[in-house]
Amino acid sequence: MSQFVILFLLMICIMSISVNSAKILVVAPMPSYSHFTVAFRLGKELSDRGHQVTTISPYPLQVPMENYRDVSVEENIEIMDEEKKTFFGKNRRGIIENISSLFRMSSLITQYTLANQNVQRLMNSGEEFDVIIVEHFLNDALVGLGHHFKAPVVLLSSVISSVMNNYIFANPAPASYVPSKGGVVTKHMNFWQRLQNLLTVCFFNLIMEFHHLPTQREIFKKYISKDVDLDDVLYNTSLMLTNSHVSVSDAVPLVPSVIEIGGFHVNPSKKLPANLQNYLDEAEEGVVLFSLGSTLKSKDLTPRVIDSMLKAFSKIKQKVLWKFEADLSELPENVKIMKWLPQQDILAHPNVRAFITHGGFLSIVETVYHGVPVIGIPVFGDQKYNIAAAVSNGYAVSIGLNELTEEKLSWALNEILNNPKYGDNVQKWAQLMHDQPLKPIDKAVYWVEYVIHHKGASHLRSAGLDLKWYQREMIDVILFLISVAVTVSFTCYLISKKILYFLCNKQTKTNVVNINKKYK
Repeated sequence: MSQFVILFLLMICIMSISVNSAKILVVAPMPSYSHFTVAFRLGKELSDRGHQVTTISPYPLQVPMENYRDVSVEENIEIMDEEKKTFFGKNRRGIIENISSLFRMSSLITQYTLANQNVQRLMNSGEEFDVIIVEHFLNDALVGLGHHFKAPVVLLSSVISSVMNNYIFANPAPASYVPSKGGVVTKHMNFWQRLQNLLTVCFFNLIMEFHHLPTQREIFKKYISKDVDLDDVLYNTSLMLTNSHVSVSDAVPLVPSVIEIGGFHVNPSKKLPANLQNYLDEAEEGVVLFSLGSTLKSKDLTPRVIDSMLKAFSKIKQKVLWKFEADLSELPENVKIMKWLPQQDILAHPNVRAFITHGGFLSIVETVYHGVPVIGIPVFGDQKYNIAAAVSNGYAVSIGLNELTEEKLSWALNEILNNPKYGDNVQKWAQLMHDQPLKPIDKAVYWVEYVIHHKGASHLRSAGLDLKWYQREMIDVILFLISVAVTVSFTCYLISKKILYFLCNKQTKTNVVNINKKYK
């Protein structure tokens, strides 16, 4: 018996060692620092826990880190630099043009990544990995790296589950109450909003089916394998970690292979630089933080918008700390601009009273985590939905960029700063985010190690993936029932018509006989 116990403990130790020293490939080629931040947070945590992490990204570390190696795809940044020139104009474009632009950019980034010499060198190196983590953003062909390295794949989504990734796991998302995330429609929809949401989802799915996925299949065949189909690889992905939680996203159905880890990227607050610490500490009336994130640049706003903002800021007694990437003259006394700001650490300061943001999902998570109400100025992508949801949840007000004036921004500042309901509401959501049985980052690491330990997670795979989309949605059954109902109805109609014809004909003959008898 003792020998069995010793053998059992030895096996546990071996399994523990194998997991604790796993080789992990993190694929995060999106040339957007916010996307990289999410992947790096998980990669760093895994390396800190003893795993050997290799990361494909456009942002190689300037200072080497233990257990962490970069495979640079810095060339991808050129694609985003071209795209950035159009960002502030996206809110004036139609949905078709914006979606087409998104798919085109994602396909280019996927192809550039796989064609990159550093990535090709890694693929031809003969190295082996225990798991592949892909930061998923319309880059399905990259999931094929799991097939190439013969390793299970975990997807990491910097946002919530949506039409962009639900299809990989057959995750249900009824259009009646799950918004498409592409507009301002939130979970409580009237008839016309449900119709709009359904049409938007159908349109997106059509592009996915007839344009995006065929393109990704071609990229997969060209750079990874001609012997298997991308679909066979894609639909056997082990699981997906999504940066979502009910405190910042809707309560929606999730299959077991979709795991919520919302807030995992928020780091413990670090000490601020002395100049910032003093600035915030000395703000007796509080501070308004203004940042448009890592992709949008405040310096690219029109002079009219900048002037309107400065005039509105000059009217409030609070200080304004603005991430502005260029020099700006004639600033009001209460406005301080800096080219870079440690957003998370500033939001953690108790004197921050409001956050003016574009509504990127990471910014929404961070502001809820720290309990700071929001003035939203959404520009493109999911930002309009994120801000609309924050407004619906009672901790934000929204201003359209094209509608921004001194008067509207002054109203928004007065509303957020002087109406306590916004602060009270965001504190409620912050409590929900903090009230979790396990820290989100620990949960993320657990599931990655779970996949390593079990060499995949096929037991979490939904049977819905074995059905065509129209079978999952029961469209074939509905059409069958409709055809049966139509057939039965038509048959009854024909029978009724025959019976009526027979009865009418018989009555006519009877009447004719009676008339003949009468006149004889």
